[in-house]
Amino acid sequence: MHYLIKNFKFLFLAALISSASCSFTTKNFDNPDRDKMLIDLITYVIDKAHFEKRAIDDEFSEAVFDAFINQLDPLKNYFYSSDIKEFSKYKHQIDNQIQNQNIDFFNLVYERFIERREQSAEFYKELLAQPFDFKVDEEINTDYDNIEYAANKQELKERWRKYLKFSVLSSLYNLSKENDTRVENEADYQKKSFAELEKEARESMISTFEDFYVFQQDLNRNDYFSIYLNSVVEQFDPHTNYMAPYDKDRFDVAMSGKLEGIGARLQKQRESVKVMEVIIGGPAWRGEELEVGDLILKVKQENEDEFISIGSMRLDDVVNLIKGPK
Repeated sequence: MHYLIKNFKFLFLAALISSASCSFTTKNFDNPDRDKMLIDLITYVIDKAHFEKRAIDDEFSEAVFDAFINQLDPLKNYFYSSDIKEFSKYKHQIDNQIQNQNIDFFNLVYERFIERREQSAEFYKELLAQPFDFKVDEEINTDYDNIEYAANKQELKERWRKYLKFSVLSSLYNLSKENDTRVENEADYQKKSFAELEKEARESMISTFEDFYVFQQDLNRNDYFSIYLNSVVEQFDPHTNYMAPYDKDRFDVAMSGKLEGIGARLQKQRESVKVMEVIIGGPAWRGEELEVGDLILKVKQENEDEFISIGSMRLDDVVNLIKGPK
């Protein structure tokens, strides 16, 4: 099996907020009317206070358009070419929308992205359910900046099939090398067959995507609106960012060095939260009750009567629940 690879890279969407030279924070904006107020406030502050003056015109609008679409779909494995064509009617209108507190472009792209994201979840479940045929010669182009968007559902599903097949093949290669090494070095090790290794590689990939989609479903409209706002403010300079309230809190903690918490790094699982690291010197480390790999299912503060199940909660909410008072 042969694959042609150009500029190989794996990208997953994550709203990562870095340190900023110019940042904004507000109370939690959770409805469209407040979103309009927020975008008006931010553009007003940038226009009046930012040292880098830039005209909010059609060129600016096109840059915001490209940045936002690329943030949502860097691998071009969600949107169709027809979606991009539909979005493009706003390509030179975003500047006017910003000035008029209009968020029709964001609403259209966000709602379509959620629809396409749910569709892609069905793709990976179906495609990873059966073994791939590695005897067939195929090519995959990962030069994502220069490939076209899929024309329809069938073409997009085929793109996912090649992407998943390549990912499983990469994992299978690593598992095979490990298998051979253990055969050489462990006298009692029973060598695994190709079928066993292939199944293990697919199951690992299924688990990876399940965790990824749990993370995706944790993101709400506010998170995606933050991405849109950053697509706007970053056109002034790469060090200008909008920070949502929770991100601002984390930034303040990082800058001050003061943290009230249990001293553990957590990761959201499907129905629980997994302890990934226990910070040396922190409360969890001193208490010796939590270990790496433990799964947190429910949380109760000292002064409360009942445990709260955290299965359906966002990780941010779980962390706030666990932290409690100092």
